[in-house]
Amino acid sequence: MSENKTEIKLDTPEDLSLQLIEAQYGLKDTRGKKNAKSVVILVSGIELAGKGEAVKQLREWVDPRYLKVKADPPNLIEPTTPFWQPYAKFIPAEGQMIVLFGNWYSDLLNTALHVSKPFDDTMFDAYLEQMQAFEQDLKNNHVDVVKVWFDLSWKSLQKRLDKMDESEQRWHKLHGLDWRNKKQYDNVQRLRQRFTNDWLVVDCEDEANRDQMFAQHILKHLKHLPNHPVKVRSKWQQAIIPDALLRPDETALEKDEYKAELKKLTKKVANALRVEGRQTIIVFEGMDAAGKGGAIKRIVKKLDPREYGIYNISAPEKYELARPYLWRFWTKLLDEETISIFDRSWYGRVLVERVEGFASDVEWKRAYDEINRFEKDLSDTQTVVVKFWLAISKDEQEQRFKAREETPHKRFKITEEDWRNRGRWDDYLNAAADMLQRTSTDYAPWHVIATNDKYSARIQILKALLKQLKAD
Repeated sequence: MSENKTEIKLDTPEDLSLQLIEAQYGLKDTRGKKNAKSVVILVSGIELAGKGEAVKQLREWVDPRYLKVKADPPNLIEPTTPFWQPYAKFIPAEGQMIVLFGNWYSDLLNTALHVSKPFDDTMFDAYLEQMQAFEQDLKNNHVDVVKVWFDLSWKSLQKRLDKMDESEQRWHKLHGLDWRNKKQYDNVQRLRQRFTNDWLVVDCEDEANRDQMFAQHILKHLKHLPNHPVKVRSKWQQAIIPDALLRPDETALEKDEYKAELKKLTKKVANALRVEGRQTIIVFEGMDAAGKGGAIKRIVKKLDPREYGIYNISAPEKYELARPYLWRFWTKLLDEETISIFDRSWYGRVLVERVEGFASDVEWKRAYDEINRFEKDLSDTQTVVVKFWLAISKDEQEQRFKAREETPHKRFKITEEDWRNRGRWDDYLNAAADMLQRTSTDYAPWHVIATNDKYSARIQILKALLKQLKAD
């Protein structure tokens, strides 16, 4: 694909501003509607090409209240952090638009230019593939991505550097590049040509036309935001429900044996989770009253409360619904938190949202691949993802529901909705079967704990955790 250098008819500034504001308000008015959209504008390019000036001019032509700008110098991509994590919280809500002046491509270029081995072209291209997949997931979730590269010839760059005073030149070296170095300039151009085929490349020799070309491109994009698929084209093949989910084990563990095992295992789990340089995410899913809370309590028994975070996931808030559904989980992954435990998780999209109709067929059927990519990104950055599905029988669930109603300090755990959900038992089993089949991977396998005995379940969970952490 050739670079996008399409000739654009220039308008008067007044006409262009009017059209931009109208398009901007059109985007804003999609909030809360089926055609809701948001826009991320990625800006990168050669130093002194005029990126800042073009963004500044765009902000003057639009309503500045509804155009956010995040500007950061490039970072190095860290092997322990997904490339998208520094930017996740800035993904706009529907109806909003943001310019990321400094983004994952800037970071990739910076890393390639400043890190030698093992960062080679193969690794560069692998990151590009991940970035493009991430952007496609954003687009599928109604966040459109516009990418603009501001280009400038070596000769023009040197002329602009000649006109700068010494103090400004020092500022432009903050990005770690010497723009007087022709070899370095050529390397930037070589690398960026590996990814700018689907970008607008703005020729910045003419400063007057540069701002108009950028603004016209944004305008064109706002006027023609893509429609997203609303129908599933391929036939769905329902997975077979595993026998363990249909007939959980009835064998009970003696209380004395349970206590002895628990004392030994909780200490080993705490030590295994404290391995330096590694993050661990533990995910619990399962039928209501299957024992998620009790299992979590035993996992953290020997840990200091400052060592972990527990996330009890319920229905998304309104502001979360206005963003890609994985956004509320991206933003919970904190650098300083090495142990994160989720009582229900991103799998809600293919479980409760599927069963209750909160997600369309297109959304939940697409989600398996999106989740797998998300977990692969985590795994590739030294994060261990441990996933448990807790299965009990329908009769056992009924007994536990009744016991909760009769126990004062447990009554808060049971609601009318819990009883209602029992009517969808088979639907949830089908959803669980599809989830287990489509999202159990080498890097993030599911552990199915299928037993009606709480003691046995807790011991099995601790042992499975130790096994995946390679500490058994």
